[in-house]
Order: sequence, then C-alpha cells, then structure tokens
Amino acid sequence: MDERRGPALLAELFAAPGAAHVLAPLRGVDGVYLVGGAVRDLLLGRETPVDFDLVADRDVGEIVARLGPTTRVHDRFGTATVTVGGHRLDLARARRERYPRPGALPEVQPASLFEDLRRRDFTVNALALGLARGDLHAAPRACADLEAGVLRVLHDLSFVDDPTRLLRLARYAARLRFAVAPHTAALAAAAIDAGSLATVSGARLGAELRLLAAEPDPVTALEVLRALGVDAAIAPGWGLGDPGLARRALELLPPDGDRAVTVLAAAGRAVAADVLGDRLAELAFPATPREAILAAATRAPAVARALAAARRPSQIAVAVADAAPEVVALAGALGPVDAAARWLSQLRHVALAIDGADLVAAGVPPGPPIGAGLAAARAAKLDGRISGRERELAEALRVARAEA
Repeated sequence: MDERRGPALLAELFAAPGAAHVLAPLRGVDGVYLVGGAVRDLLLGRETPVDFDLVADRDVGEIVARLGPTTRVHDRFGTATVTVGGHRLDLARARRERYPRPGALPEVQPASLFEDLRRRDFTVNALALGLARGDLHAAPRACADLEAGVLRVLHDLSFVDDPTRLLRLARYAARLRFAVAPHTAALAAAAIDAGSLATVSGARLGAELRLLAAEPDPVTALEVLRALGVDAAIAPGWGLGDPGLARRALELLPPDGDRAVTVLAAAGRAVAADVLGDRLAELAFPATPREAILAAATRAPAVARALAAARRPSQIAVAVADAAPEVVALAGALGPVDAAARWLSQLRHVALAIDGADLVAAGVPPGPPIGAGLAAARAAKLDGRISGRERELAEALRVARAEA
C-alpha cells in the first residue's frame, strides 16, 4: 500500500462537512482508526460515507467521553454508538472473535488492530486509516483485491462462522461491481449445501435481506443471491427468477413507492401467500412492510389482468382500486405497462373539488348513495366528460339521488 495516500485521504475525509462534524472530537487522537467500508470507499474515490466504523487500540471509555452525552455504550462488545446530524458513528475496541457455534453471535476479546482487521468479512473491508496521522493498515491481500475488484473472505470458515456474510457478499458484489474470488464462491456453495443459513436466527437473516433490498441496485444483488444458491434457503420457490420483471417494476415505481418492497415482492411471487407471510414474520419483517410485500406479490397478477382489459381512465381506476404503488408497478411490469404508468404518473392524482359534505348540504342523506355519487363524478372527470366544481356536483347529485 502506498503510505503517502493516507494523509491525503485523512484530509479528504475531514473536508467532507458531515464527517468533519461527527469526527471532529477525535481528530488527532492517537490509536483511533476509521475502518471497513469507509476506508475502502475513500480509496476507491467513491462518495464520502455518512456512517463511520471506528476501532481503538485501547478501552473506549476515554474516547467515548470525547463524543458527548448522546453516546450509547454496549458493554457486551465493548462498543459505543453516537448519532450526530444524521451521521452514525460506531466505536469499538480492537478485538478478536470466537464463534462458540456456527451462526452464533461471537465471543470477543481485546486484541491488536491487525487481529481486528483479520476478523472482518472480506479483504477489501479489512482496511484502517489512523485519525491522528493518516497511517494506513490492511489485512493481507486487501489492497491487491481492492485494485483488482475482487471479493474474498479472510479465512475458510468465514461463511460457517457467520452465514449472514453470504448475503453481504451479494450486496457488495452488486454495489461495488466486484467479482467473487473462485475459492470464496466455492466456500459459499459449500456453506449453503451444508445448511449454514439455518444456524442463523430469522431476525439476523431478515435484517441482512432488508439491507440488501435497500441497495442502489437491489436487482443485481438478488441476481447474485440466486447465482450463489441462497434463494432456496430463504423460502422454497423464493428468488428473482425474472430480473427484467423487477427492473421494469422499479422503472414504473413513483418516488413515493418503496423500492425494497417492490423487489422483495418480485422475488416472492412464486411463493404461496400463506408461506410467504409466515416466512416474512419469521424473518422479523415489521408488520407494515411485511403486509406491503405480501400484497404486491399476491395481488399484482389480478391487477395486471384488470389493467390489460381497461380502455378508459375510469376503467383503469377501477382496475387499480385501492392498490398501493408497489402493487401497480409490479402489475404493470407483468404486461400492461402503459396503463400502469398512466395511473402512477397521472390518474391517481386526479381529485374532485367536492366531497360528501357538499352532497349532504344539497339534501342527499348520509349513506351509500354519497359514495356512489362521488365515484360517478370522479369517473366522469377521469374520462374528461366533466370539469369544474359545478359539473362535478351536478353529476354526483344525479347519481346519488337515483341511488337514494
């Protein structure tokens, strides 16, 4: 590694407004190192990170005192967390880890910085930058792999000790556009064949899956999962069998849609609804995204058929009914792209200038006729047959009175 790059990287780090703000109390402190992906991204010339992992070569108590009262300390692992201005800083004492059994959380002991780097997931993340002088440290092969664009584990039991690294492998391969070293791919396949993912709690596996789905390119990450053979370990039939479908859905999805929900629903389409719902619960997905994924995966085919048959804007609205944007985007990706795009970009924003209170004030008693009148007025407005408040009210009253 070219040691001359370290001070320049440190200067670049502290020139970034967010980093300067959160790391300022530790600038120039001996024995404190920025580690992991932040150093990797600095060396690659990528955007300055917003979250920072730090390692200290001594007890973190003195360093925690510098960070202020918002710091949260985790005694079990000798770590601390502080959030400042939207930036998260995780601080830990350099340590070695021992896994009491495959998939378990590790037991930790204080160790040297070099040992700390050797315990990490992939060589390209086993990097450290000193905050005092900008000294660079790296595990064996880290710099060569970074330059070559290769993802490699640091030891042969890496995926056995922590099988969630299988999902991280897919995540980093997609984000960095790095290749998986052949021996690492063989170790991943062996771990999957041995059922290693079954040794991890559903909550930990689900957390990694949500991180993967939140990647800038989640489709490629899910493709890598399939290539590695991880799909079947998540649920029978689960996986992105048609990446093009997921990409079309994401292209249709409006800014207020949830990209992670959309791609996970695309991956879960072939799983029976009850099995998918149960598995998402086992993976500790919160209720709201769990229900959204299930709705998109199960409702999209029916919505797609209804959209394909729709000819007028009002028929598109009926086809969509109360479906969320993720459902409509996935439905459109199944075939009726134009109808779905029209709904998501334009028609769903069409609103009446009247409401139920206007009909009641005009003498219509509260009840179902109110809803029927408003629905008729909106359909007429969507189809361009009426415009303006007066005509909306007249159409709504015509239908409501006929229904009363």
